Amino acid sequence: MYDWIVVGGGITGISLSYELQKAGFSVLLIEQHQQLQGGSSLGYGGISYWAGTTLVTQQLCQEGIARQRELSNELEMDTEFRDIDLLLTIEPDADPQEILSQYASCWIAPTLLNAKEACDREPLLNPKGIGGALLFPHGHINLDSFVSAHSQAIQKLGGEIIYTKVDSLLIEGDRLVGVRTEQGEFRSNQVVVCAGAMSRSLLKTSGIRSRIYYTHAEAIDTEPSDLELRAMVMPADTKRYQLEGATTNIDQDSIWDIAGHELLPPSVDAGAIQFCDRRIRFGQLSRVLTDPYAAIDPIQSEATIRKQVSKILPKIAALKGKWRNCLVAFSSDNLPLVGSLKEYENLHLFSGFTSPTVYVPALSRRFAAYVKGQPDDIIPLLSPQRFSQQ
Repeated sequence: MYDWIVVGGGITGISLSYELQKAGFSVLLIEQHQQLQGGSSLGYGGISYWAGTTLVTQQLCQEGIARQRELSNELEMDTEFRDIDLLLTIEPDADPQEILSQYASCWIAPTLLNAKEACDREPLLNPKGIGGALLFPHGHINLDSFVSAHSQAIQKLGGEIIYTKVDSLLIEGDRLVGVRTEQGEFRSNQVVVCAGAMSRSLLKTSGIRSRIYYTHAEAIDTEPSDLELRAMVMPADTKRYQLEGATTNIDQDSIWDIAGHELLPPSVDAGAIQFCDRRIRFGQLSRVLTDPYAAIDPIQSEATIRKQVSKILPKIAALKGKWRNCLVAFSSDNLPLVGSLKEYENLHLFSGFTSPTVYVPALSRRFAAYVKGQPDDIIPLLSPQRFSQQ
């Protein structure tokens, strides 16, 4: 019998498992894949700590970046944390001042650059493909290294990790007592689901509805390149966020449980990041498909990504690379779902993070302290039950 079973070993589950184990609980982390497969596997690893627009999100941004800066030393393994420039490119026909105004409420204000200034910062940018850029201070980690470092630390503290698929929640009478997996049943006092986009379907097997949604994200990974991308590049007008905001109407929530629907046309946010080992990841194409296992044509997708990225970063778009895809979870109000579900008080959700690299480390530590009895003014605000009146 464990104190906690954590379902899902991506950035959310691995971070929360570590903090729970460090807080003195006995933890079993169950992850289906030994190699990252979900949203953590294809993320850029950027830490947008500048982006908080409310007192709550600004507080979490401050805590999140502070936590990321100290984790390599604490975990005794390098997460490849570094400070880098973030350049949010502005389309040639867009009004720079109007774009700038969209970021007016951010915790850290951006610097508006014209096209020449942006290209001075990042020479791989195409000066004819942009009308300028917003410059932000940014953090960056390697998500694989982040997960590996936490995995090692969890086990050093006595926590357990097994790789198997969780088929369903284990319910006896009116009580949740653990989970049922391909390797058998595992029992615990508390269960927390950190399965990202797959959290919705896992909970649904037990008749539990959750306001978790997902996009199919696609990008291209290259081998180590002689090109040097100095900054992380993304568009200032991020289409994925607009797409997410248009797909979570409560009146249409049930359509997410019916496979085969494409709720909106796909969109591409042209950008790229280079990792410390000189590999480059560029994309990103997003689709809103209600089937998490939907078949996608990689040849067509790759061509679409390359066409859009070539307008901004032509040399990068020409690099050979491997098309990859995953699911990216989000909630209907852009805040994560953290806390117990109304159906069972010992069943918790820790998912729906739009900005996991900044929010997850802070909220993992807060959550572990909260369930140990320490009052918290933020965790209750993120409860999945906040949607129960809608």
